[in-house]
Amino acid sequence: MARFRTRLALLGSAAALTVGAVVPAQLAGAQPAAAADYQWVALGDSYTAGVIPAAGDTFEIPRDGCERTDRSYPQAVDRDLGGLFDLTNVSCGAATIENVTDEAQYPIGRHLPPISEDPDYPFPAVPPQSEAVGGDTDVITVGVGGNTLGFADILAKCPQLGGESDGAGTPCKDALGAGIQARLDKVSKAYDRMLTVLHERAPKVKILTVGYPTVIAKDTAKCGYGDLTKFGTITQGDLVWLRQDVLEPLNKAIEDSTGTQEAASFVDLYTSSQDHSVCDDTKWVEGFVTLPDQLSFVHPNALGHRNAADHVEEAMLNAIS
Repeated sequence: MARFRTRLALLGSAAALTVGAVVPAQLAGAQPAAAADYQWVALGDSYTAGVIPAAGDTFEIPRDGCERTDRSYPQAVDRDLGGLFDLTNVSCGAATIENVTDEAQYPIGRHLPPISEDPDYPFPAVPPQSEAVGGDTDVITVGVGGNTLGFADILAKCPQLGGESDGAGTPCKDALGAGIQARLDKVSKAYDRMLTVLHERAPKVKILTVGYPTVIAKDTAKCGYGDLTKFGTITQGDLVWLRQDVLEPLNKAIEDSTGTQEAASFVDLYTSSQDHSVCDDTKWVEGFVTLPDQLSFVHPNALGHRNAADHVEEAMLNAIS
């Protein structure tokens, strides 16, 4: 963070010197015109949008069902770097890679029957997120891939199977493991295509792909079988499988795809969040439930988004330097 603060201070000083150099003497003391902003578009799924109450309050009026929250990392970065970057945030909860690339999305808001009913549901379709990108876009941040993998469906299935096994073995791995590589291949193919489309829409843009944070602790004994503030009835064996064979390879697929593009860089959140999983005392990702009664379904809280913002800010400043 010290390096980031230094870079920000230097950029601010340079901008001030530039503005001062072009203000005519007769206008000294008048309010100078604002320097041109870099255009930034934030794309992504719920890990970008925020979605849960632990990541802040939704702020769109009227609501569009995407559930962007005011403490999500795009909004945190905007508060820090708003003088340099003009943000367009079209991230949306439950978005797939295809919803970023070229498929309209029907947002669900907080409509998760029978658990919760959203009074504003159904929501109108929102356009493909890539439509927010244009020839004047300087930086794109994009955090997506988990829904194309089907991670939410896996998370819904594993507790059921773990409950039926009374916490023993790896019932979720046994049921779903054979299909994971095909899911990862689908992510890689869709991600490659998304990056190509984004570059076509903005040939000079710098794309920052944002990975997923640590969700599951290395020591799964900390996760407490049956604890809904963690992973409920997912077995310890299945948690190891989910970490090693699903989530870590998902990040690797995103990083590898990013590496095929000269004007794209991968922002790693996994390493910095290693000791802040759902099962750690200082968690940056909530479990299935946040006490007393909030459904969080394994999403980053405000602390997790703050960490993401710190790393994304550093990458954004590097992108324009």
